[in-house]
Amino acid sequence: MIKKWTFLSLVIGLLAVLAGCEPLMVLDPKGPQAETTANVIWISIATMAIVVIAVFGLMAYVVFKYRASKQSEDYEPPHIEGNPIVETFIVAIPVIIIIFLSIVTVKSTYEVEATPKGYEDQEPLIVYASSSDWKWHFSYPEEDIETVNYLYIPTDRALEFRLYSYGPITSFWIPQLGGQKYAMSDMITTLHLAAEVPGEYMGRNANFSGKGFAENIFHVEAMPPKEFDKWVEDVKANAEPLTEEKFDELLEPGHLGQLTFSGTHLGFLPPPEGHHGSNEHDSEHAHEEEDTDHSGH
Repeated sequence: MIKKWTFLSLVIGLLAVLAGCEPLMVLDPKGPQAETTANVIWISIATMAIVVIAVFGLMAYVVFKYRASKQSEDYEPPHIEGNPIVETFIVAIPVIIIIFLSIVTVKSTYEVEATPKGYEDQEPLIVYASSSDWKWHFSYPEEDIETVNYLYIPTDRALEFRLYSYGPITSFWIPQLGGQKYAMSDMITTLHLAAEVPGEYMGRNANFSGKGFAENIFHVEAMPPKEFDKWVEDVKANAEPLTEEKFDELLEPGHLGQLTFSGTHLGFLPPPEGHHGSNEHDSEHAHEEEDTDHSGH
């Protein structure tokens, strides 16, 4: 009796705790890439749930049907070499599940690596996102502004993040907008996202990078395009310029608050030249930038 009430108390307590929890960020998507990821997670959960329920159901059936109390004391089970039907099922079903999940995974991987659906014909907003110990630097080359530890983005526009690091390997992740991707010191990796719902989101480094890793986070705010344009104008008019000496100070290990600058560090400290995971659209942008650099020289 005590065990029964203890078990019921644990179940009720667990349900009460779960009822007060906020939804997991990865399951609360605010953009097409994140929605694709969330759908894959739900499909995986449903598939595993079906397997678990089926296995436990069969176990309960077998335990009840073939329990010892139903057999006579002199009962001897027949000698069975094998059952082709059972063996076919226990091999075929896992193979079918693996094939199904593989198709879903490959298809969704190509979707999240490409420009978000519905934004293919749109010019993306390019943001260089670079990490250092333990902060994030966001450079907007077209707007000629730079922020530290916070990111403002317009809604309903394709976003192209070009990631790299000034220190150890980090992982750029905004759970409600898409999956994570590594930022490395010797190459640029490209991540395509889009935000369809205005709001504030959490971003962070998802890869352990030293003692300051836990606080290596950044604030993300998605806003309508007009508000974003106004913010850009305000930054250009009021923010102090980013100098090479100031940027060297920012690269020193440590934590900082949110900072805003006019100009970017891309002019005096260019990003790595190598590109990884770029598609045709990214390559065109890279060639355009190279041509601009050559003509400028």
